[in-house]
Amino acid sequence: MMNALKEKVNQAIDNLRPYLNNDGGDMELVDITEDFVVHVKLLGACQECSMSTMTIKAGLEETLKITAPEIVKVVAVEVD
Repeated sequence: MMNALKEKVNQAIDNLRPYLNNDGGDMELVDITEDFVVHVKLLGACQECSMSTMTIKAGLEETLKITAPEIVKVVAVEVD
């Protein structure tokens, strides 16, 4: 089940990617927790962008509520 969920999340990120890339940014899936919280890493311009929270909430999270309703929320994490 988790693999199918990761596939859905990655597809949703892929759908957002052209918009992120246009602004010099990107995002990648880091993890999905057992309580269905998606952790993403913001890359490039998205790391410093004041709109990144909105992109996560209005873009990725809203898409996932439709395609993967079990997802509770999406959060950005810092990963080295």
